[in-house]
Amino acid sequence: MSHALTPDRPDAPGRETPGRDASAAPVPPRRPSRRGLLLALAGAAALTLAPAGGPLTAAAAATARRPRDLTGRDAAGRDATGRVEELLARLTLDEKTTLLHGATDPDGFGQAGHVPGVPRLGIPPLRLADGPAGVRVRKTATALPAPVMLAAAFDPGLARAYGRVLGHEGRALGQDVLLSPMVNLIRTPYAGRNFETFSEDPLLSADLVAEEIRGIQAEGLIATVKHLALNNQERDRLTVDVRADEQTLHETELRGFEAAVAAGAGAVMAAYNKADGVHASESRPLLTDILRDRWGFDGWVMSDWGAVHSTVPALTAGCDMEMPGGTYYGAALRSAVRDGRIDESVVDTAVRRILTVRERFGLLGAETASGDEDADAAARPERDARAAARVALRVATAGATLLRNEHGALPLTGRAARSIAVIGPTGSVPFVGGGGSAHVVPDAAVSPLDALRARAGAGAGATVTYALGEDVFGKPLPTAGASLEPARSFEEVGVAAGETWRYEGTFTTTADQDWSLFVHYSGKRPTVLLDGAELFPYKAGVAEYFTGGLGGRAPDGLALHSADLRLAAGTHRLAVTAQGGTGGQRFRLRAATSATRTADRAEAVAAARDAESVVLFAYEDATEGRDRTRLALPGGQEALIDAVTAANPRTTVVLNTSSAVTMPWLDTTAAVLQMYYPGQEGGPATAAVLFGDADPGGRLTQTFPRSEDAHPTAGDPRRYPGQGGIEEYGEGVHVGHRWYDAQGVDPLFPFGHGLSYTTFAYEDLVVVPAGDGLQVSFTVVNTGTRAGVEVAQVYAGPSPDLAALGIDQPRRILAGYRRFTLAAGRWRRISVPVAARTLSSWDRARHDWVLGTGRREIRVGSSSRNLPLRAMAAVRA
Repeated sequence: MSHALTPDRPDAPGRETPGRDASAAPVPPRRPSRRGLLLALAGAAALTLAPAGGPLTAAAAATARRPRDLTGRDAAGRDATGRVEELLARLTLDEKTTLLHGATDPDGFGQAGHVPGVPRLGIPPLRLADGPAGVRVRKTATALPAPVMLAAAFDPGLARAYGRVLGHEGRALGQDVLLSPMVNLIRTPYAGRNFETFSEDPLLSADLVAEEIRGIQAEGLIATVKHLALNNQERDRLTVDVRADEQTLHETELRGFEAAVAAGAGAVMAAYNKADGVHASESRPLLTDILRDRWGFDGWVMSDWGAVHSTVPALTAGCDMEMPGGTYYGAALRSAVRDGRIDESVVDTAVRRILTVRERFGLLGAETASGDEDADAAARPERDARAAARVALRVATAGATLLRNEHGALPLTGRAARSIAVIGPTGSVPFVGGGGSAHVVPDAAVSPLDALRARAGAGAGATVTYALGEDVFGKPLPTAGASLEPARSFEEVGVAAGETWRYEGTFTTTADQDWSLFVHYSGKRPTVLLDGAELFPYKAGVAEYFTGGLGGRAPDGLALHSADLRLAAGTHRLAVTAQGGTGGQRFRLRAATSATRTADRAEAVAAARDAESVVLFAYEDATEGRDRTRLALPGGQEALIDAVTAANPRTTVVLNTSSAVTMPWLDTTAAVLQMYYPGQEGGPATAAVLFGDADPGGRLTQTFPRSEDAHPTAGDPRRYPGQGGIEEYGEGVHVGHRWYDAQGVDPLFPFGHGLSYTTFAYEDLVVVPAGDGLQVSFTVVNTGTRAGVEVAQVYAGPSPDLAALGIDQPRRILAGYRRFTLAAGRWRRISVPVAARTLSSWDRARHDWVLGTGRREIRVGSSSRNLPLRAMAAVRA
């Protein structure tokens, strides 16, 4: 190590200092002033975590509800367990079963679930809201970055802050239970909900889910970890039978759930799929043998929505609550008790679990010291939208992951910062979040285009132009090369309440073309028939309600549906019917064709050619309820990138995608910035990173494959999506980056990869025993000219003693990590503990964990494929 360098100190400039309050920064307006944006960006650079367990704000501390497990007694001075038993003894069978299933909420908050209370005993109703990236109710809420972006920060402390926002807002918005976090592993890049979870790595997922739960529940909201277990895809999720051997199950998928239980999660959600031939909601091995008997879980298990398929098998297996209705746990359960098919004591056990958690969180409502039967309203805090927005901005900045940066293309400086062409639909429309139960409507969101214009400073002589490039909302009908008879505009059609609007005519096209037709509407979806075929039919199940986070809504908030078809030249019959309903509605029909897309691309190329630098936003629109069908960017985006980079090689591609994408265009770009679904503050965060106001601190939590046929589930339908209704985790413990190592496959970008605007060197590795684990220490030096963020990663090789027992082991596992900031020229000694559990494997012969003793290789570096430091260390029991 060079002694000319300066060691890092706790008060060194640019270093994150846990315990310092976050700087205040106002929520940017829809179109921010340059000064306002700079204040927000300055706030992002200065933000640090509140102390562990500390409040969002002082005001929040005064009103936030805390769990009531500090003394074990209620306001009347009785033991909490005694109160639960007293209530249980007074409940009738009808009232007990009422507490075990969902029902319609008469007050209609717009949340996902509602469980009625028992008014005569003072038990209030229970409200359960999605979701993973914000509280999903009828009112607006803070739209946080997707959990996969949170995970990219490799920062458990930030996960706790994220959880506190969810917990605080959930309470403020009238909710009692949050249906989050999701901790299923990213096993296949096709899975539609990869953005809702954390990582392909069991250790990282476990660390983050535990801290997020602690944050949520510190604010008095019950967290629900989901989906137990093996729910790693959306395709056939209701029926697929997933098979994983015992070792694979414990070492990979269950690691995060076990950590959630250890963190005190109040509830667990059983998955849709089957596990080893049995629906997860009926799996005694999962819900009782592992969850309760092995891990000691003392909360309650609820089903996913509609995932209960029986009465007696599900309840006796350990599924305590059926959601969202009472098909099996209502009248059917009461009949089963009265007929003697199930003992009422089993019902009592489920009710006791639910009431115990509710009492722990102060959610039984009755018997306060003052005699007030429901202090709930007084206990709920007010939303602190500004504080939540600051956390959202910090997460989006911390998770921004720079994948490529040739010749210092970023940050934008000099002429490149003063002449910019912004291209792509998610440049002008904020891509806040994915679709499905994770979708949140925020108070406001600034587009990247507006944020870049504000940051560049148009008044200072900068020019930021915009071109669409790829059309996802359509252009007004009729487009060029088409006509309507009788002629009329479908751009803004108003239908009065109680009225029916109709159009019948002909739609004539002059050439054979691919068409995309779009309907935007505010009420009931209009019926559009083309040559007698319905273009926008209602879909079965969740597919009707869960659309993508981008393609499900027009920029002005109208609902959006689209249809792709090939139209031959000639005349076609068009019929449109729209209902005004009770409140009236407005709608519009739009279209995009091969010709309009070619014109959009030409406009983008011209804009790129006229600018010094280009920022091209590319997207992939994922949602719950469907998996991706390919890893390439959808639509014509690859052709757009090729055309734009040919016109201007100084092009940065910003990816708003849920998961890994293939990049045949990579070598033509100057830089690639992965921004996932960055939440309501994604625009300012993107601008901050592009201009260098913040270092890109994110690292990949999933490996990006080079191609469709080079990833862990490629080429084997038994692994994905399943064959004959059965899916096998044939990769075993070699999930994610472990598979690439085991197979010797080079990824496009490895797990843990992410670039900084500075450079780092690693030196002086020392590994010593620490109990049954290890303590790994090393020096990191900032060898560049500016401060930067690094995520140092520690990996452990296999145990020779376990290998002798025939226990399968990965070539290397992530054993620990540390995120930190270093100023230019500074060095810092980093110490990372490696726990005994991390060094252990599951022994199928013993049905338990066994420590991996013997001499093991320890590697340290900046990604799973960049590990310059190596040492051998002895692990002893």
